[in-house]
Amino acid sequence: MHAPGHPGGHPGRRTVIAATATAASAALLPLAGGLPRAHAAQAPVFAHGVASGDPLPDGVLLWTRVTPAPDAVPGSGKGAPVETRWEVAEDADFRTVVASGTVTAEAAADHTVKADVRGLRPATPYYFRFTADGAHSPTGRTRTAPAEDASADRLRFGVASCSNYEGGWFSAYRHLAARSDLDAVLHLGDYIYEYGHAEYPMEGDVVRTVEPGHEIVSLADYRVRHGHYRTDPDLQALHAAHPVIAMWDDHEFANDAWSGGAENHTPGEGGEGDWAARVRAAKQAYFEWLPVRPSTQGTTYRRLRFGKLADLHLLDLRSFRDKQSSIGNGGEIDDPDRTLTGRAQLDWLKAGLSASEAKWRMVGTSVMISPVAFGSVPAHLLGPLAELLGIPKEGLAVNVDQWDGYTDDRRELLTHLRDNRIGNTVFLTGDIHMAWANDVPVKAATYPWDEPVATEFVVTSVTSDNLDDILRVAPDTVSTVAETAVRAANRHVKWVDMDSHGYGVLDLTAERAQMDYVVLSDKTDPNATAEVRRSYRSLSGTQRVERAEQPVR
Repeated sequence: MHAPGHPGGHPGRRTVIAATATAASAALLPLAGGLPRAHAAQAPVFAHGVASGDPLPDGVLLWTRVTPAPDAVPGSGKGAPVETRWEVAEDADFRTVVASGTVTAEAAADHTVKADVRGLRPATPYYFRFTADGAHSPTGRTRTAPAEDASADRLRFGVASCSNYEGGWFSAYRHLAARSDLDAVLHLGDYIYEYGHAEYPMEGDVVRTVEPGHEIVSLADYRVRHGHYRTDPDLQALHAAHPVIAMWDDHEFANDAWSGGAENHTPGEGGEGDWAARVRAAKQAYFEWLPVRPSTQGTTYRRLRFGKLADLHLLDLRSFRDKQSSIGNGGEIDDPDRTLTGRAQLDWLKAGLSASEAKWRMVGTSVMISPVAFGSVPAHLLGPLAELLGIPKEGLAVNVDQWDGYTDDRRELLTHLRDNRIGNTVFLTGDIHMAWANDVPVKAATYPWDEPVATEFVVTSVTSDNLDDILRVAPDTVSTVAETAVRAANRHVKWVDMDSHGYGVLDLTAERAQMDYVVLSDKTDPNATAEVRRSYRSLSGTQRVERAEQPVR
C-alpha cells in the first residue's frame, strides 16, 4: 500500500509487558478466560514478550526473545548464547506441564527463539512460558487447531492489517487481546512499516516516534524496527493472548515491492543499495521476529487446516510479482505474461482449492482481488483518493498494485472457481486502509447477471492513514461522497468505509461466514474504545454477501 501524505504521493527518502492505565491495560490485567498477570518485574530478560502462531491440530509454534545483557538490544549483534527452556501446560500455574524442551538464544538470530511444539491435543487451549537464567517470561495462552477430520461447530478469527507505529496507538490489538472467543488472529500484512521518522505520516501527524529514526535497509535496521514494535504493550498483549497467523505485504520490505525492486527503493550509491540484499535482510528479520513457519521456498505462502469447517490458504504476493504497470496502460495490466502470484504459487492455490473438502475455503490475499473502478469519484476527491491508493493523481483508473493490475492471474483463478464449481471461497484482504464487503465476479461488467464466484471481506488499517486522515476532516463527512460513487459504479461492492480504523472478527459456521467490522473511536487516543460498525455475511452456497443485522455473539 502506497504511503499517502507526501507531495506526489512519494515519501521523503532521506530524511515486557508493562502496566499502564492507558494502552497497556489489557496486557497485564487478567484477560477474559483466565490468563494470569504477566511477570514483567521478574523477567527483565524477556523485554519483548512471548508469542505463538501457525496452530496445527497437534501443535503450535512458540516464540520469544531473550535479552541476555543490557547492551544486547535488537540489531546489536551483542550478547552471549543463552539456553532457554520452554514449557507448555494445561493450566496457567504450570502444575500440569505436557511438553517442554530447550532452545538456545544466539546473536545469529538476534536472540530470538522458536519452538515448534508437537504432540498436543486438537482444539485445546494451552499456556506456555520460557525460562532463562532462572527468570520466567510472561505467560502466554495459545490454542491448537481442530483435528483434520473434526466437524467443528464454529471458528472465530480476529483479522487485522496495516499497523503504522507513528500513525497511532495499537488499541485494536488491545481489544483483540481482551477477547476470549478467538481461535487465532490473522494478520494480513504491513505488520511493520519501513519508513523513517515523520516520512509517513509527516511530522504534523506523527503520534509517537519509531526506532530507528531512519528508513530501514540493513538486517540490523529491520531487527531494530521489529524489536521496537514488540515493545508496544498492546502488541505484546495480542501475541500473549492468541496464536497469530501472519503473512507479509510490501511494507515488511519497502513500499509497492515487487520481485525486482520497490517504489521506495533506489539501487546503487546514494540510494538504498542492492534490492536482493535488502529483501534477504527483511525476510531474515521477519522470520526471526514473527511466529511463522517459512514455506520450503522461504516465503509465507502456506496452508493451514481447521477441521472440516475451513482451510486457510495464505498467499505471498510480493516475492514473485512483476513490476506494477503504469497507470492507463490497459494492455500492460491485461498482459498474460505478467504475473502477481508467480506460476508455481497460482498452480498451488488452484490445486489446493480444488482438493479442499472443507466447508469454507479462506484465502488470505494481502491486496484486493475484487475489480474496482474509481473514475466515477468526484474530481475534488480523486487527488486524495489517488494519494491513498498510491496512484498518480492524473488518470486515476484502477489500483495497479492490486489484482486489478494483473488481470490475467485473476481471470485464471476466478475462472477456475467457476468452471470447477468450487463454492464457499472467501478472500480475506488488508492493505487498502478501508473496509469493504464485496461479491467477486469473474467480470464486473456482466455482474449481477453472471453469478459471483466468491466473496471478499477487506479489513481497514489498525493505524495507517485513510481518506479522512489525508483530508484532515471528520470521519464520515467528505468521504461519504466517494463511497457512494464507488458503490454506484461497482455493483458488486456492497459496502465500503474509507475512514475508520480497527479490525475484523470473522465467524464461521456450516451455515455462513460473517465478518463483523469493528472500528476504533480514535487511533490517536491510547484509551480508544471499539464498537461494531457493520456486519456482513455470506450464506453457504450463495457466493454473495449480504448485510447481517447483528454481530456474532
